[in-house]
Order: sequence, then C-alpha cells, then structure tokens
Amino acid sequence: MTDVLKPADTAQVEEAVQWALGSEKAYEVVGTGSKRALGRPSQTEMTLDLSALSGILLYEPDELILSVRAGTPLAEIEKVLDDNNQQLDFEPMDYGPLLGQEAGHGTIGGTLAVNLAGSRRIKAGAARDHFLGATVVTGRGETVKTGGRVVKNVTGYDLCKVLAGSWGTLAAMTEVTVKVLPKPETQATVVVEGLADAQACAAMAAALGSSCDVSAAAHLPDHVASYFDGLPKPEAATVLRLEGVAPSVAHRTGMLLKLMQPFGSAVALDEANSKALWRSVREVSPFATEAARARPLWRISTAPAQAHKLVDLITPAAQMFYDWGGGLVWVAMPFENEADAGSIRRAVAEIGGHATLIRAPASLRASVDVFQPQEPGLAALNRRVKDSFDPKGVFNPGRIWAGV
Repeated sequence: MTDVLKPADTAQVEEAVQWALGSEKAYEVVGTGSKRALGRPSQTEMTLDLSALSGILLYEPDELILSVRAGTPLAEIEKVLDDNNQQLDFEPMDYGPLLGQEAGHGTIGGTLAVNLAGSRRIKAGAARDHFLGATVVTGRGETVKTGGRVVKNVTGYDLCKVLAGSWGTLAAMTEVTVKVLPKPETQATVVVEGLADAQACAAMAAALGSSCDVSAAAHLPDHVASYFDGLPKPEAATVLRLEGVAPSVAHRTGMLLKLMQPFGSAVALDEANSKALWRSVREVSPFATEAARARPLWRISTAPAQAHKLVDLITPAAQMFYDWGGGLVWVAMPFENEADAGSIRRAVAEIGGHATLIRAPASLRASVDVFQPQEPGLAALNRRVKDSFDPKGVFNPGRIWAGV
C-alpha cells in the first residue's frame, strides 16, 4: 500500500523532502490526481499529495496578476476570473474526462507542470508563456522563489520556463503567479465544409497567414465530426475562430468567408455555437467517450503544413483530428491495448515532430516510450537539469524517461 503525505504549507513540503532525502525515498507528486495516468507509471511507494495547498493568495484584476497556491482547482480559478470578465489566455484543457475521471478537478500546479495549452496556443502561447513566478521546494530540500508579480521580470534565470513542462520531476510547486487577460467581447467561427485533410491544411495556413487575426484553427474529418457540438452538419469541417470586439469580429468574419471561397463552401457560426464547438475541440470530445477510452491515444506535434502527410503514414484505421492549424494531431489507435508505437515513431521520424502517448494501460506505458525519445546530447542536458534540481531522484523518478 502506498503511503501518502499531505502537507498543508510550503514548510511542511520542505520537511517531507528532507525526510525523503534522509530515508532514501522518492515521491509520486500529485495534486488531485486528474493527470495521474499521464506519463510512465509511478515507480515509488510514497505519494506527496499537494491538494491541501489550495486558495487564492492575491488577485489584482487591474494589474492582470493572479497568485494562488499550486493545488487550487483550475475550475475555481476560472470561476473567479470569469466573474471579473477575465481568463487564462492559454485556454488549458481538462484531461479528466479523457482519462476516465470527472471534469473540473485539475489544479493550476498540474496545468503548469505539464505546460497545457488549448486551441488558442497558436496566438497566445502555452502555459509557460503566462507563468510569472513560483515558490518551489527542490529535490535538495530547499525552498526557492523564482520570478515575481510583474509581467516584465529580469531578476536571475527564468526558472518558470524550466518548471513548466517538467511533469513534476524537478521540484514541488507550492505557490504560483500567472498572467491573466480580459475575455474577448464576442467570438464567431467560420466553417469550411467537406475538405480533405491536405486541402484543410492549406485552408488553415491561408487563414492564419491573413490579416483576419484567427485565434484558433482546427480540422475535424468526417469520421469524428459528429462528436463536436455547434457544427451545422456532421461532415468534415475546417473551423477558424475569430475573437474580439463585436464590430471587428463581424468585419473579419466577412473577410474570412471571402478568403475561404476558393477552398469550398463556408458558413459562419454565431457566438453560442462557436463557444460550444471550441469547448468540444479543447476537451478532445471524440476520444473522451466511454467507448473510446479503451483505445490508446497519441498527441503529436508537427509542422502544420506536413500534418496530413504524417497522418497518411499512420495506420488508416486510426481516428484523428487536427488542432493548432495542423500543428497538433490527436490520434486514437484502432485496437484496445495496442498503441502501435512503431507506426507512430516511424511517421514522426520521417516527417518531423514529436509524439506523446497520452492514454494507455499502465502495462503498455511501462513497455514503450511514452514521450518522444531524445537525442544523446539533449538527453544529457536533461540529465544535468534533473541533477541540478533533484540529484537524488526524490520527485517522480522515471515519469518521463526511464532512469531520469
């Protein structure tokens, strides 16, 4: 049975790490556990539960700054921001339903640790681009503060960029500060109907390269289109979102409809249907159903113009759709408990990019590379970073790569 330590503040986290160092123990670091099934299976007998580190410490809407304890639920943060007509601009997704758990239980610490970003990433960047400061306890048992409460901070190294995407392998975050932004007044979506994948990638490239200021672009092939809310027809749809003040959105919608005419029939969705659609895209709705959860799921990042070529190299029985203008491809493999990692890795090696096995049984995640294999030089650099923060391997050993 796994022993669980649940510290109530930063000092207790520091004590827990110092005890682990003295006892030669390691921790699986969790918040609410909504992303526990991501990455390689835990190789520890101890759990460091940070869910008690919850609550808003400082919120200054006029300054666009929010400081919270790392275990604060993302849903609680989004409610407070929504009440002030603000948002986390990187539009983080909720992995809970995708991994067979309830929605709304992810924490801000977990969001930053895996560097989440939704469909607005092509315009707003990922979580790390909004991560201003943190208080962390390193694997050396030391409490460190990095960054600050201003957008422009030039004191020392930008350790927030290192912590974001580290999957809890470097340090335990106890407090974080993020940048927030005003919500757009309204939004609309242009839908180009019936395009094949190659045509869709070209259409998204044209839209993103235009002056229409598209904030999100996705292609939903016909075999998954019926799972997305807000679409006028359950057929292949290339969807392009516009956000801002109402007159600007209306003007840019007209421009984009004209721009898309050479590609095919295009219609515009109103605000309500647009919001419903992009919520479905963000939550990866086709692959979050009970029936779909038995199928291994991959998340592949590649050059947008090459995305359709990469998909052509993967087994044709797979289901998939494109986000980030083609730069992100979600791929559900056709058979239960069969990730077909070789097919995925060969396609990525030929076209370029990197692939992560997001969902699969623990036995499968232990037997294949969950994250993209690294070149020797990059692996050595990551090893040195790990040794700098956590030389004894106290935090999430082996979560990303074996032996790290």
